[in-house]
Amino acid sequence: MARDLAGKVAIVTGGSSGIGRASAELFVREGARVVIADIADAAGEALAASLGDAAIYQHTDVASREPVQALVDRAIGHFGRLDIMFNNAGISAGAYPDFIDDALDDFDRVMRVNVLGPMLGTQIAARHMKQHGGGVILNTSSIAGTLAGHAMMTYRASKAGLIQFSKSAAIDLGRYNIRVNCLVPGHIRTPLSAFQEGASRAQAEALEEGVSAVYLSNQLLKRRGEPQDCAEAALFLASDRSRHITGLVMPVEAGVSVGDPVNHLAQIFAARAAVLGHGV
Repeated sequence: MARDLAGKVAIVTGGSSGIGRASAELFVREGARVVIADIADAAGEALAASLGDAAIYQHTDVASREPVQALVDRAIGHFGRLDIMFNNAGISAGAYPDFIDDALDDFDRVMRVNVLGPMLGTQIAARHMKQHGGGVILNTSSIAGTLAGHAMMTYRASKAGLIQFSKSAAIDLGRYNIRVNCLVPGHIRTPLSAFQEGASRAQAEALEEGVSAVYLSNQLLKRRGEPQDCAEAALFLASDRSRHITGLVMPVEAGVSVGDPVNHLAQIFAARAAVLGHGV
């Protein structure tokens, strides 16, 4: 094993499940010591315990400055340094299929978690990194922030804002040897993308099959993304293997944003053949 993060200390917000959990586990395997931050205390504490002395858990609501400051202080106080700040925590918006029906009553909370949270994490971590030779900031956005589409407008706006912030922060913090990059996950198999709230186990399995079919329909690579796929990308961006990369917006989405996977020309020729006859 290369142990690409040997000697490094990382914070992973939203670290108790999904992409955050997979990243925390991989970072530890690669030699890092990790502070897992979340509001899901039972899951976070269990994960930290499973990783041994290399991990601790800190209850953190990233929507406010004081908890984020306490998180960074805990990492430095417990492990003695901070090299990597992975602002991964995020929440979705109300699941209204049409914007015209959206109550927008979750706007403030979504923006505070998805935009203010990474901004606070970046600023507070950077204040320490500036004094200690630099570091790495990594933010988790979404293809909903890069591709326009139906509904979930608050979520889309928050993730688009995070991309712009990440690129601007890369410009602002580069002089301190602080690299800032942004992951853009696609249809990753996480609780956030499952739409299974309130479903029984049998119903959840059926939903997973139906939801996956929808997701795969616009991917170039016909496999469902897993949290580990994003964790591997995060490892690269957090490690010295990407030491000359900053301001990157990295898609991890099986080619969704490359272009339309439907061969419309083939459909046109099929329609033409239906009218004019095959071989004409």
